[in-house]
Amino acid sequence: MSLRALLLAPLLALAVALPAHAQDLDRIRADLRKKFPEAQIEGVRKSGYGGLLEVTGGGEIFYTDEKTSFLLLGTLIDTKTRENVTEARLRKISAIKFDSLPLDSAIKIVRGNGSRRVAIFADPNCGYCKRFERELVNVNDITVYTFLYPILSADSTDKSKAIWCAPDRAKAWLDYMIRDSLPAGPAACDTPLDKVVAFGRDKRISGTPTIFFEDGERIPGAIPIANFEKRLADAKAAKP
Repeated sequence: MSLRALLLAPLLALAVALPAHAQDLDRIRADLRKKFPEAQIEGVRKSGYGGLLEVTGGGEIFYTDEKTSFLLLGTLIDTKTRENVTEARLRKISAIKFDSLPLDSAIKIVRGNGSRRVAIFADPNCGYCKRFERELVNVNDITVYTFLYPILSADSTDKSKAIWCAPDRAKAWLDYMIRDSLPAGPAACDTPLDKVVAFGRDKRISGTPTIFFEDGERIPGAIPIANFEKRLADAKAAKP
């Protein structure tokens, strides 16, 4: 066999092997579904680390091998870059298109030129949301879409209705979250709360605050305001 043929042979073998590999992944997914019928097994792919395969389902990531002889739920760290690979992948698979959010069902607050957009799902009884809101008021050139997401306490819905039905929703929201002052009087208006909660459950939004940046990245929980500013800049730079 010529040198050229020897060099080409592995490439040809790889080309033939690719479909088989895809079939292997389908087999592994089917095997996991058979072993764990109650679990949501959505996808199987190479992790890029040894023989580990990445399995996604139910908004989670776990790992297995080609024989599905084990399941590993945990954090994968790249020792060279020290990157949390699992966390990075979770952010990617949980991202959504910003304009797919039901923005007409949010409280809109514009500061400065409003050029940077962010969406936040928040419960009025959420202590972390209140702390974050008190820092967020100092961020300029931003448009904040706040989705009232009453999931934490029995009276979260009543408070959310009172805020939404206020003459000035943005003022009512800030008054309560920053100054603990809830609008007086009955909440007598139609609200989008059921729609927002249904959307959140469909997108597996399980806690507050949950932040969505304009590039679609999701951040569960409050983050330091310096990190928030950096993510705003990154998301704006990522826009075409």
